[in-house]
Amino acid sequence: MENILRRSLADSIAAKEDFYKIHKQKLFQLVDWVVDCFKSGNKLMVCGNGGSAADAQHLAAEFVNRFLINRMPLPAIALTTDSSILTSVSNDFSYDDIFAKQVEALGKRGDVFLGISTSGNSPNVLRAVEAARKIGVRTAALTGGSGGLLAAEAELVLTVPSEKTPHIQEAHVWIEHMLCWLVDERLFGSLQENNVQ
Repeated sequence: MENILRRSLADSIAAKEDFYKIHKQKLFQLVDWVVDCFKSGNKLMVCGNGGSAADAQHLAAEFVNRFLINRMPLPAIALTTDSSILTSVSNDFSYDDIFAKQVEALGKRGDVFLGISTSGNSPNVLRAVEAARKIGVRTAALTGGSGGLLAAEAELVLTVPSEKTPHIQEAHVWIEHMLCWLVDERLFGSLQENNVQ
């Protein structure tokens, strides 16, 4: 058990460090996009499947409620949470359309869409990217490995360069937290010193 624990810890740290070395500028670009989006009165839409669905909800909650500081709520929505929409679209059309239809209904130019997919090949995330691009929504993807099909579809692709799903997902949570922290720093930096817990 000790060997498994040590190896897992080392691989998890390596996944984050490799992302930082290779793709940190893309994270800074996403921060710029989200800051501009919020400043202009627009919103962030996030989606994914399974663990990535949980990440989407987690990220939206950090923006709407708070991350490290008490500040005004920021407009982020997880497209994974409305069971009536998800099941009706799946039943009447296709599971592949569950996010795209919400983007078409809720998205507008100036918004940012972030699709989370460990493989980069989730059909419903790919369709949501296509829908977002058609209406002028900026598209970003958080992926792993080589980035999958999303690497060629989203405008901005943040890829954790690992083949190990658990460590990709662990890095995704860290990246999502850094997105929240850096956006807060840009928008409310003067509040940080007295409110970080």
